[in-house]
Amino acid sequence: MKVRVRRKPVSEMNVVPYIDVMLVLLIIFMVTAPMLVQGVDVEVPKVSSTPLNIDDRNQHLIIAITADGQAFIERGDEEPAAVENSAIASYVAGILDAEPTLQVLLRADTNVVYGRVMSVMSSLQQAGIESVGLVTEAPDE
Repeated sequence: MKVRVRRKPVSEMNVVPYIDVMLVLLIIFMVTAPMLVQGVDVEVPKVSSTPLNIDDRNQHLIIAITADGQAFIERGDEEPAAVENSAIASYVAGILDAEPTLQVLLRADTNVVYGRVMSVMSSLQQAGIESVGLVTEAPDE
Protein backbone atom coordinates (compact mmCIF):
# COMPACT_ATOMS: atom_id res chain seq x y z
CA MET A 1 0.00 0.00 0.00
CA LYS A 2 1.35 3.34 -1.05
CA VAL A 3 1.35 6.20 1.36
CA ARG A 4 0.60 9.54 -0.15
CA VAL A 5 2.65 12.38 1.11
CA ARG A 6 0.98 15.74 0.93
CA ARG A 7 3.25 18.60 0.19
CA LYS A 8 2.50 22.03 1.51
CA PRO A 9 2.23 24.70 -1.16
CA VAL A 10 5.17 27.07 -1.30
CA SER A 11 4.07 30.22 0.45
CA GLU A 12 7.11 32.29 -0.43
CA MET A 13 6.97 34.60 -3.39
CA ASN A 14 9.87 34.73 -5.82
CA VAL A 15 10.97 38.39 -5.71
CA VAL A 16 14.04 38.12 -7.94
CA PRO A 17 12.19 39.18 -11.13
CA TYR A 18 10.75 42.20 -9.31
CA ILE A 19 14.20 43.23 -8.13
CA ASP A 20 15.51 42.94 -11.70
CA VAL A 21 12.74 45.18 -13.00
CA MET A 22 13.33 47.68 -10.20
CA LEU A 23 17.05 47.89 -10.97
CA VAL A 24 16.40 48.40 -14.69
CA LEU A 25 13.95 51.22 -13.90
CA LEU A 26 16.46 52.77 -11.51
CA ILE A 27 19.14 52.77 -14.21
CA ILE A 28 16.74 54.32 -16.73
CA PHE A 29 15.83 57.13 -14.31
CA MET A 30 19.47 57.75 -13.43
CA VAL A 31 20.37 58.12 -17.11
CA THR A 32 17.42 60.32 -18.10
CA ALA A 33 17.25 62.60 -15.03
CA PRO A 34 20.24 64.81 -15.97
CA MET A 35 18.71 65.38 -19.42
CA LEU A 36 15.54 66.84 -17.88
CA VAL A 37 17.32 69.66 -16.06
CA GLN A 38 17.86 72.03 -18.97
CA GLY A 39 17.10 72.06 -22.64
CA VAL A 40 19.82 74.33 -24.04
CA ASP A 41 23.47 74.02 -23.03
CA VAL A 42 24.33 77.35 -21.41
CA GLU A 43 27.18 78.01 -19.00
CA VAL A 44 25.66 80.58 -16.65
CA PRO A 45 27.81 82.90 -14.50
CA LYS A 46 28.82 81.67 -11.05
CA VAL A 47 27.67 84.13 -8.39
CA SER A 48 26.78 83.94 -4.70
CA SER A 49 23.02 84.34 -4.50
CA THR A 50 19.89 82.88 -2.98
CA PRO A 51 18.95 79.58 -4.65
CA LEU A 52 15.86 79.59 -6.84
CA ASN A 53 13.55 76.63 -6.34
CA ILE A 54 12.01 75.63 -9.66
CA ASP A 55 9.69 72.79 -8.71
CA ASP A 56 7.18 73.27 -11.49
CA ARG A 57 8.79 74.15 -14.82
CA ASN A 58 5.33 74.93 -16.21
CA GLN A 59 5.22 78.08 -14.03
CA HIS A 60 8.28 79.60 -15.75
CA LEU A 61 9.16 80.91 -19.17
CA ILE A 62 12.92 80.61 -19.64
CA ILE A 63 14.78 82.58 -22.28
CA ALA A 64 18.21 81.02 -22.84
CA ILE A 65 21.02 82.76 -24.73
CA THR A 66 23.83 80.50 -25.92
CA ALA A 67 27.50 81.49 -26.21
CA ASP A 68 27.06 82.34 -29.89
CA GLY A 69 24.16 84.71 -29.08
CA GLN A 70 21.29 82.53 -30.27
CA ALA A 71 18.08 82.88 -28.21
CA PHE A 72 15.83 79.97 -27.23
CA ILE A 73 12.52 79.99 -25.40
CA GLU A 74 11.90 77.08 -23.03
CA ARG A 75 8.47 76.45 -21.59
CA GLY A 76 7.67 73.47 -19.38
CA ASP A 77 8.60 70.14 -20.91
CA GLU A 78 8.42 71.41 -24.49
CA GLU A 79 11.48 71.43 -26.74
CA PRO A 80 13.34 74.78 -26.66
CA ALA A 81 12.33 76.95 -29.62
CA ALA A 82 14.95 79.07 -31.39
CA VAL A 83 13.72 82.64 -31.78
CA GLU A 84 15.13 85.56 -33.78
CA ASN A 85 15.71 88.78 -31.86
CA SER A 86 13.04 90.63 -33.84
CA ALA A 87 10.41 88.01 -32.94
CA ILE A 88 11.11 87.67 -29.19
CA ALA A 89 8.68 90.42 -28.11
CA SER A 90 5.72 89.11 -30.12
CA TYR A 91 6.46 85.46 -29.26
CA VAL A 92 6.65 86.14 -25.51
CA ALA A 93 3.63 88.47 -25.59
CA GLY A 94 1.58 85.70 -27.23
CA ILE A 95 2.58 83.21 -24.55
CA LEU A 96 1.88 85.64 -21.70
CA ASP A 97 -1.54 86.55 -23.12
CA ALA A 98 -2.52 82.90 -22.66
CA GLU A 99 -0.76 82.51 -19.28
CA PRO A 100 -0.18 85.89 -17.59
CA THR A 101 1.11 84.35 -14.33
CA LEU A 102 4.27 82.88 -15.87
CA GLN A 103 7.53 84.05 -14.32
CA VAL A 104 10.17 85.00 -16.91
CA LEU A 105 13.75 83.85 -16.31
CA LEU A 106 16.81 84.75 -18.40
CA ARG A 107 19.66 82.21 -18.66
CA ALA A 108 22.59 83.72 -20.55
CA ASP A 109 25.92 82.03 -21.16
CA THR A 110 28.93 83.57 -19.39
CA ASN A 111 30.55 84.39 -22.73
CA VAL A 112 27.60 86.26 -24.25
CA VAL A 113 28.23 89.89 -25.14
CA TYR A 114 26.51 92.26 -22.70
CA GLY A 115 24.76 94.07 -25.55
CA ARG A 116 23.04 90.83 -26.62
CA VAL A 117 21.61 90.30 -23.13
CA MET A 118 20.39 93.91 -23.04
CA SER A 119 18.82 93.49 -26.48
CA VAL A 120 16.82 90.48 -25.26
CA MET A 121 15.82 92.31 -22.07
CA SER A 122 14.64 95.25 -24.19
CA SER A 123 12.53 92.86 -26.28
CA LEU A 124 11.03 91.43 -23.09
CA GLN A 125 10.20 94.95 -21.90
CA GLN A 126 8.44 95.61 -25.23
CA ALA A 127 6.39 92.45 -24.61
CA GLY A 128 5.16 93.95 -21.33
CA ILE A 129 7.43 92.04 -18.95
CA GLU A 130 8.11 94.13 -15.84
CA SER A 131 10.27 91.65 -13.95
CA VAL A 132 12.93 89.27 -15.28
CA GLY A 133 14.83 86.81 -13.11
CA LEU A 134 18.50 86.24 -13.99
CA VAL A 135 19.67 82.63 -13.59
CA THR A 136 23.16 82.01 -12.17
CA GLU A 137 25.00 79.12 -10.52
CA ALA A 138 26.62 78.95 -7.11
CA PRO A 139 30.43 79.26 -7.27
CA ASP A 140 32.54 76.14 -6.75
CA GLU A 141 33.96 76.00 -3.27
